[in-house]
Amino acid sequence: MILCTDVGNTNIKFALYENDKQINKLRLSTDPKKTDDEFAVELYTIFNINKIDGKKIDGSIISSVVPAVTEPLAKAIKTISGCDSIVLGPGVKSGLDLRIDNPSTLGSDIVAMCVAVKEMYSCPAVIIGLGTATTIVYLNENKCYMGGAISPGIGISLDALTNHGALLPSIELKPPKKIISTNTEDCIRSGVIFGTASMLDGMIDRYNEEAGVNSTVVATGGLASTVVGNCKHDIIVNDDLVLEGLRLIFNKNVK
Repeated sequence: MILCTDVGNTNIKFALYENDKQINKLRLSTDPKKTDDEFAVELYTIFNINKIDGKKIDGSIISSVVPAVTEPLAKAIKTISGCDSIVLGPGVKSGLDLRIDNPSTLGSDIVAMCVAVKEMYSCPAVIIGLGTATTIVYLNENKCYMGGAISPGIGISLDALTNHGALLPSIELKPPKKIISTNTEDCIRSGVIFGTASMLDGMIDRYNEEAGVNSTVVATGGLASTVVGNCKHDIIVNDDLVLEGLRLIFNKNVK
């Protein structure tokens, strides 16, 4: 049984795989202040709740964009399972050809997403990550990583708007019934959701124009289904892209 861990700025997602099939998926909140013992207690508890025997884990791989969490979490996984974790970064074989200025600066989550798309979908491909940041990256027809764009995520944009606008309320993020909305809450929802969808449509058009070819488009992230349903392009939603990429990378690095 293999444990794949995706450490994001907001959440930590875990997936357990047996014979390359996902058998369970778990989630914790990301807290850089937690010690390895605290993470171990949380993992032990959530494993017990889901009737998972940590000692049956044979291998572990971590993608982390929060350096302060990486080491204590790896130690916690070692405590629970007895396994050392592969931490995705320079020196770990991914099979991804990186055609960018400084490959060592590329986030491990983006590497994992691209490896999953490279193996699971046709290329060229535009890959959208709707997380704390919104990432839009590109694999060419030869499945090489060519670069991309990064913008503030939906959550950051919404927080900035409501925190800096004294009369603007915090809202539940769901699509309003119409774009031209008639109350403040729906106006914010319209701007954030339909505005993000329009941005994605525009960026996909620009990517295709610059590359000179139409691309497969795949999106992932907690808000992907909310936003993508309002885009004009055909976009595949796969919430497990990073986890699937980690599984594939683990297999490349362990005989």
